[in-house]
Amino acid sequence: MCPVEFVYTCVVMSMSLQQFTMNNCTRIAKREWKFILNVVSGQRDACHRCLMTAPVLHRSQATAAKPGSEDGEKPRLRAIDLARKVQQEKEKAPKEDVPMSAQQKRLTDLRRFSMQLQNVHPNVLAKHLHRGVLYQDKDVVIINKPYGVPVREDPRVTSISSVLPVLSKMMDGMKVQSDSQLIPCLGLEKETSGALLLARREEIVEHILDLQKNNQVQRKYWVITVGVPVPSEGLIDIPVIEREVTGSQPHYKMALSPLFKMNDAGDGVTKIRAHKQAHPALTKYRVIDSSNGCSLVELQPFTNVKHQMRVHMAYALTCPMLGDHKYSHWNKLAPQKLPERVLRKLGLEQSKIRHLPLHGLARQLTLPGTSQAEISVSSPLPKYFTQTLNRLQLTLPDRTD
Repeated sequence: MCPVEFVYTCVVMSMSLQQFTMNNCTRIAKREWKFILNVVSGQRDACHRCLMTAPVLHRSQATAAKPGSEDGEKPRLRAIDLARKVQQEKEKAPKEDVPMSAQQKRLTDLRRFSMQLQNVHPNVLAKHLHRGVLYQDKDVVIINKPYGVPVREDPRVTSISSVLPVLSKMMDGMKVQSDSQLIPCLGLEKETSGALLLARREEIVEHILDLQKNNQVQRKYWVITVGVPVPSEGLIDIPVIEREVTGSQPHYKMALSPLFKMNDAGDGVTKIRAHKQAHPALTKYRVIDSSNGCSLVELQPFTNVKHQMRVHMAYALTCPMLGDHKYSHWNKLAPQKLPERVLRKLGLEQSKIRHLPLHGLARQLTLPGTSQAEISVSSPLPKYFTQTLNRLQLTLPDRTD
């Protein structure tokens, strides 16, 4: 069918547009009908001369022939069929790529990469972890945990714990009779990347936990914060407790449970009774560099409480971690709100912030060796972390103390 015949068919089928719309408004979507009208009106002027020469049909003639009639006429296309055909052609047409900035592209790639790691076959994730082994001996293994992959078992995604048996065999040369195992000792959050400690035996796990209780396991994290902590270094000693947040979206999150409050005179603090369900939390911090309203901060937790460092930075120092969409707001669940200055430096729009990852890295892990000298391992910076540092003009230290 040529374009003129196509348009002419549309005109014949419509006949009286007002009457057709009234009788068929429940059968045809408004969007599809509007598209048909645009086709008819758009081609009418271009093909006016051809349409004038086309034979004129009366309504009775146009509606007399029905699909499958005995007079042998070709079944005519109904308006609903035409709309469906046009819709199919639109879907088949190649879609134009929406231009993305370099920052938006890397965030999209990071999100896609993270989802791929969580849903791949366990052997694929095990191979990825095997390439990221930072240290190993007969007692412990330290791997470079990727961003977005949970450590604990999760039936919805592929977790690190679920692939540790495969990883153990890979490290032993795929020996069939190998009975070695790998057990997570000091876990990391799903959104945190970096050094993850694994033990080869249960007794090693108990030994490391004892070392941690005696503060003999040193863990240092690097985080990028929105805001500059004041003072530039210090020790945060505020217990943390899980509380319910009421409102349109009720949810639970960790919060501060301070042991002191301002006295009535306002010139000092008084100690109050500790909440029974609060967990002692102690975090040492040091600002490495600050620029453009953001900071690179080194954190050293002395306790192991859920979301301890995120809560201390967001609520104690009012400097939440970059990409922390959970603790940037207290009374709602929403993407982090960034200052315009930071958005410009990152090359992002506020509507794209939901794809911004949490900028937290388990940078250094140090512990006494069971059969040798002290073990100290530093994890490499992820690509997204390094690019953010460069955009914010944050300088890395010459060496890690």
